[in-house]
Amino acid sequence: MRNKENRHKKEIDFSIYTETYLGKVGELTLKGSNIKTFEKQLVNNLRTALETADAKVKILTGRLYVQCTKDSCGAVEFALDHLLGITGWAKVQNVEKTMEAITEAVRVEGLKAKELGARTFKIDARREDKDFPLNSYEICIQAAGILFDDGTMDVDVKHPDCVINVEGRDMAYVYCAQKKTGRGLPVGVSGKGLLLLSGGIDSPVAGYRMMRRGMRVECVYFHSYPYTSEEAQKKVQDLAKTIAMYGMETHLNIVPFTDVQMKIKQKAPEDYSTLMLRLCMMKVANMIAEHIGSDAIITGESLGQVASQTSQNLAVTESFAEFPLYRPLIGLDKEEIVNTAVEIGTYATSILPYEDCCVLFSPKHPVLRADVAESKKIYEAMEIDDLVAKSFEGRQIIRYSIRDEIASMMGR
Repeated sequence: MRNKENRHKKEIDFSIYTETYLGKVGELTLKGSNIKTFEKQLVNNLRTALETADAKVKILTGRLYVQCTKDSCGAVEFALDHLLGITGWAKVQNVEKTMEAITEAVRVEGLKAKELGARTFKIDARREDKDFPLNSYEICIQAAGILFDDGTMDVDVKHPDCVINVEGRDMAYVYCAQKKTGRGLPVGVSGKGLLLLSGGIDSPVAGYRMMRRGMRVECVYFHSYPYTSEEAQKKVQDLAKTIAMYGMETHLNIVPFTDVQMKIKQKAPEDYSTLMLRLCMMKVANMIAEHIGSDAIITGESLGQVASQTSQNLAVTESFAEFPLYRPLIGLDKEEIVNTAVEIGTYATSILPYEDCCVLFSPKHPVLRADVAESKKIYEAMEIDDLVAKSFEGRQIIRYSIRDEIASMMGR
C-alpha cells in the first residue's frame, strides 16, 4: 500500500513541475575522480536555497536540472543568478526527442527572439544521446529550416543575433536566452574564511572572490559610534546581505571599536595611527577566526592602493595574523575591482557617502614603509590588548542567508 502511495505522490509532484531550467557546470568537470564531491555540494547548495520553493534539483552529465512550479520561477531564477559553481543558466523547453517536437520548440524560441529584436540566428546542437538517428549537424540543418524557410529570421553562423541551443539528452532541451553567472566552485568545498568587511568597494569584492573559490565566508565590521554613523553600519549590513546571497549565508560580526580607536589616537605616533588601527583589527580578527573555526582571514587589500597597502606595511599587518591571510585583490587595479562590484550588485551601496572607522583620524602623512619590529614596539607601548579583547566580547552578530531571502520572496 505504501509503495502505491509513494508512486502516486511522485506522479502528482511531477505534474505540477511544469517549468524547467538548465544550469551549465563549468570548472567542476575538470575535477576528475572527486567530481562527485563537488557536484553533491552544488546540488545541496541549490536545494538549500530553494528549500521553501516548489522545486526539485538534480545533476547529470555536466548539467544542473531544476524543475519547478510557475509560482516558483522567480525564486529559482534568483537562486541560479547567485549560484556559484555554474557558468550560466537558461529556462528551457523540454520536449520529446523527435525532430517534429524539436523543430516546433525551435520555432517558439525563434519567435520569442524576434519579438526582442533578433533578425539573425544560428542553431547550436549537441547530441549526448548517440542513439538519436541524426547527428548534431543534421539536427542543426533540419531545425534551422523552420525559421529560415518561412522568413522568420535569416541564418548567420558567425555573428547571429541569437543562438538557439538544442541538447539531446534524456529528452530534448531547447533554449535561446542564457544568463551568465559567477562560475567558480560551489561554496562549501574550500573551508571557511573571515572577511574584514568595510563600507568600501574592495572588501565585498574580496569576499565574493573567495566564495567563488568555494570558501564559506563570515564577516567582521568595526564600528566607532558616534564617530561613524548608524547609516554607515546599515551600509555594511546591506553589503553583507548582498554577498551572503552568493555565499549561501554569512554572519556579520559588528565590533564596537570607539574605545580602541580613541586610545590609538592618544598613544600612537600620528603617522602610525592607521597602521596601528589595522593591527588592532587583526587582533580581533584572530579571536573571531578562532571562535568560529575559520581557516583563514580575508582582506580587500590591493598592493599600492593606499598608504597602508605598501609592501612594507602589508608585511607589518601580516605579522600580526595568526591565520593564513588571503588577499584576493592584491594584484588588481581599481577598475577591475569596480567592474566586479557592479557585476555583483555591491557598487551602488559601497559608494554611499558614509565613512567607516578607517577614515577617522587619518593622519596627513601616514608612514609608508613601516618596520615590523618597530611597529610591534609601538603596539606594545599602547597597552591596548584589554580594550581589544573587550571589543571582541562586545560584538553583535547578525545572520543573512539566501534561504531566508527566498522564503521572504515566497511569502513563507
